[in-house]
Amino acid sequence: MAHFCDQRNAEELSSYQKKIVGVDDHLGVALAGLASDARVLSNFMKQQSLSSKMTYGRPIPVEQIVNQIGDRAQTNTQHYGKRPYGVGLLVAGVDELGPHLFEFSPSGLTQEMLACAIGARSQMARTYLERHLDKFADCDREELIKHALQALKESLAQDKELTIDNTSLAIIGLSETNGKKKLESFKLYDGPDIGPLLDASVETSAEQSGADAMETDS
Repeated sequence: MAHFCDQRNAEELSSYQKKIVGVDDHLGVALAGLASDARVLSNFMKQQSLSSKMTYGRPIPVEQIVNQIGDRAQTNTQHYGKRPYGVGLLVAGVDELGPHLFEFSPSGLTQEMLACAIGARSQMARTYLERHLDKFADCDREELIKHALQALKESLAQDKELTIDNTSLAIIGLSETNGKKKLESFKLYDGPDIGPLLDASVETSAEQSGADAMETDS
């Protein structure tokens, strides 16, 4: 399971906005919208996650924490003087029931997804994910990363490319060693760290393009 995002800057002289936040070892979020609202919600999630560890001695279940932020957002739509949160989130995590991916809307609506994209120009990424959805269950870690980056590339403007400056990717999931599954803790690939992943994705795209061309010629 992976979060991936295209970081955008408001103008050429500004820095890129960070759009992936780690909540706990087993949980992280990607945002689209107001970063200040995302900070409020992610801090709330961190507090609830810490409280679960201190009170029950276990990580908080992913669906439980998603329901909590959904209730918090829904409350803001029902009271005078409060405004809805201006941010959408993708919440990815692993608990005793396995890996999960939830989409959170500013209205407070939450739903579990198999794959999802949010934000500006996300429809092209959604289309790519829907087209390849049947393949994901049989993919290994590296193949899933390549699919994630390719879906992100689909959402870019024609004159843009994925670079180490505008791309971030976070991985969280289950890895298998000697037949035993264990948590692969949240890890963010950013800046130079994501370079090798981008290079591998480009090589795969080139190989696929060549294979498609050979099939067309034949």
